[in-house]
Amino acid sequence: MKKAVLYARVSSDEQETQGFSILAQVKFLKEYAVKNNIQIVKEFTESETAKKSGRKKFNAMIKFLKNSKDVNVILVEKTDRLYRNPMDYGLIDKSKFEIHFVKEHEILDDNVSSHQKFVHGLKVLMAKNFIDNLREETKKGLRERAAEGLFPNRAPYGYKNVRNERGKSVIEVNDKTAPFIIRAFEIYSSGNISIKNTAQQLLDEGYSYRPYSPRITPGALEDMLKNPFYTGVFKYNGEIMQGVHEPLISNALFQKVQRAFKKDGKPLYTKHKFLLGNFFTCGDYGCSVVGEIKKQKYIYYHCTWAYGKDKCSNRKYYNEQELFDKLGDAVKAVEINDDLKQSIYNAIIELNKQKQNFQTFTDIE
Repeated sequence: MKKAVLYARVSSDEQETQGFSILAQVKFLKEYAVKNNIQIVKEFTESETAKKSGRKKFNAMIKFLKNSKDVNVILVEKTDRLYRNPMDYGLIDKSKFEIHFVKEHEILDDNVSSHQKFVHGLKVLMAKNFIDNLREETKKGLRERAAEGLFPNRAPYGYKNVRNERGKSVIEVNDKTAPFIIRAFEIYSSGNISIKNTAQQLLDEGYSYRPYSPRITPGALEDMLKNPFYTGVFKYNGEIMQGVHEPLISNALFQKVQRAFKKDGKPLYTKHKFLLGNFFTCGDYGCSVVGEIKKQKYIYYHCTWAYGKDKCSNRKYYNEQELFDKLGDAVKAVEINDDLKQSIYNAIIELNKQKQNFQTFTDIE
């Protein structure tokens, strides 16, 4: 008798309450195990999205299987219940587990053809694409909200999120915390006091940041004093939008504070963005590949060596153009024959059916 672990997942507690029940998945998989003479030795269930790697129960399951001598089988309802990101797929594939996707009537093990693995990999990418499409729709809604002057995120310190008479989420001034913000701008605008001393002066004057942490940290205070939200506008996707919320300070005071930062030697922007940052993973341990700037103008990428530089064989720094060339060669090497085209087409049809079923259910709700 084969021994297996059972894995069931919903993307969130909310989704579980809408009918995507973990209990239903567990029952379905147990029935399958009985019919196929499989012993389930451990169950792993969680309510967490699979669009990113790092799920607790998923990682616990992988660890359990790697440490087990006689359990090598995973029972799961379908592909997108197990993973929706290439990193977790690569981890599973590399570990050589036998996976039963029960609802899809598919079993993957070390003996399946490369064609089957390729098609399954496409399913993973398409499941990720489905998540990306949902994310795009969410972003679209947030952009529309921002265009109306409504800040589409959590209210910053000094304000609070409330529901108006129409049940719409709006932002109002928090009378308890707003005075702290106003006084902080007034103190630092003098231009002759440091962030650290500003934080101390606020405390000395009786302005408590939080009950459990009366004195604000310099970093948090600096972020506040650089936030234009307090003047009645907000940043969204790098663009300044006019908000409908009540400003706490004038634009003149805000600009005076920004000039004080330059006197204090504080840079306004310090972050770099790399085109291929976190796009690749290292072949040894699956660590992220990150970018850094050399000689203030050349971009290089390297493994993060999270498990120790001495353990990783990939100690080389790669020039960005070199990686672009390798990526281009890999794309050019892909060939799609007629059988593969049909498999991709069938997978797209199946994904569209799932998407339509999901949309129909949410419309009913």
